[in-house]
Amino acid sequence: MLYRLDAAAPHVAAAFGANERDDPWTGGHVAPGGFAPVITAGREFVAGPRPEGRTPRRMVPRLWGVPPPPSVLDAPRHGILSVRNAESPFWIGNLRNSEFRCLIPATAFMEWGNGTDRDGKRRRHWFACADQPIFAMAGVWKDSEVPSFALLTCEPNAALRAAGRESMLVILPADSKAQDLWLRGGWDRAQALLAPYSSSLMLERER
Repeated sequence: MLYRLDAAAPHVAAAFGANERDDPWTGGHVAPGGFAPVITAGREFVAGPRPEGRTPRRMVPRLWGVPPPPSVLDAPRHGILSVRNAESPFWIGNLRNSEFRCLIPATAFMEWGNGTDRDGKRRRHWFACADQPIFAMAGVWKDSEVPSFALLTCEPNAALRAAGRESMLVILPADSKAQDLWLRGGWDRAQALLAPYSSSLMLERER
């Protein structure tokens, strides 16, 4: 699993109405264990009750891969990259508190597929969204050891099933209200966004 964000920090921040705070991102690949721009509701450092007014969105660099709990003996080298069970005790506390949910900007993502390509290498499938050049994936952040994040997954759409995948990353609709629901809404409503993106709105391309 990889993704790309082929836009510099100021452009990304403007697309999502966020304060970039001197984020150094210039564009390119995002690999497991690497830093990438993350957009939050701006309450990471606000303790206590929710403020009456809306805090502005913030864009900050975070590490892709959340350190696993101590009970995990065979931990992934780059941490936990995705949330496959949103009801897991490891995730549900953060997901129920909206300030821990975040938007992960991207311009394309890659999933490994079945079979091999013409060079005999494992097949890669790159996908982008036809209706939004920069899209938001649903994420959740933690600060257990490092400022990190993981991506939410859901059932695959037809395009991902055809590529041999049993799940797909959650891509949020091209609608600021949907993004705001993920960042600020109650979990009873926000969890409805964990749904496959329409195959008709996706493009598969070579990289």
